Amino acid sequence: MSDMIAKLQFYLEYPFVQYALIVGVLIALCSSLFGVTLVLKRFSFIGDGLSHIAFGAIAIASVLKLSNNMIFVMPVTIVTAILLLKTGQNTKIKGDAAIAMLSVGSLGVGYLILNIFSSSSNLSGDVCTTLFGSTSILTLTKNEVILSVIMSIAVMILFCLYYNRIFAVTFDENFAKATGVKADRYNLLIAVVTAVIIVLAMNLVGSLLISALIIFPALSSMRVIQNFKGVVILSAIISVLCAVFGMLSSILFSTPVGSTIVAANIIVFFLSYISGKLLRR
Repeated sequence: MSDMIAKLQFYLEYPFVQYALIVGVLIALCSSLFGVTLVLKRFSFIGDGLSHIAFGAIAIASVLKLSNNMIFVMPVTIVTAILLLKTGQNTKIKGDAAIAMLSVGSLGVGYLILNIFSSSSNLSGDVCTTLFGSTSILTLTKNEVILSVIMSIAVMILFCLYYNRIFAVTFDENFAKATGVKADRYNLLIAVVTAVIIVLAMNLVGSLLISALIIFPALSSMRVIQNFKGVVILSAIISVLCAVFGMLSSILFSTPVGSTIVAANIIVFFLSYISGKLLRR
């Protein structure tokens, strides 16, 4: 036990580990806040779709050799989120069909572009890192950390400012419209913020595991608590604890960061499920 503590203390002295913990906690917090809304509005699958689109955008950014991928990936993902929201209201192409087409298409085209144009000597390693976030959180630059911190704080401020309206739109959109709430505007806000969270979270868990970061804390907290505010608070606590535990465990046992965080979330979900059953009895 003392050896593990000494190893942690040794690694925590490095700036890249400190950067990873700061960004990881902020991303986990943002994901949990809007994750509850996405689960209740049955928008969970949009996380998967946007993450695959972000993968395609990253492939293009890598080929263009951009110094900061987020400059290109963030706008592309946000625009796609807005288009998906508009397309979901189209009777010809349903929202889930549009997400499926875009996600699969982006994954396929992104990998094809990387194979044709990439000059990297370790293509499979680069793709694995992007998809599963194996080491990307530990290689963040100072500028990327600053951008992640600014965007995360902006997301949290937006959630706090529009909490009541987001709550109204989440539970009864028609009633919200009847009371004067501009539901379309807040649906757009949710879509844009989700896109931002997806791009930020790709560094933490990779594009294939982002949905777990959004969905599992929300579902775990719903097993135990029955009111919206309580679910949001508990979801945030679970998400942050799992993120910190996952990152520290990956340092100690040399496991992939993203997969370890997801495994921690799965364990917490089953514990919450059992606890919920016992509490109801």
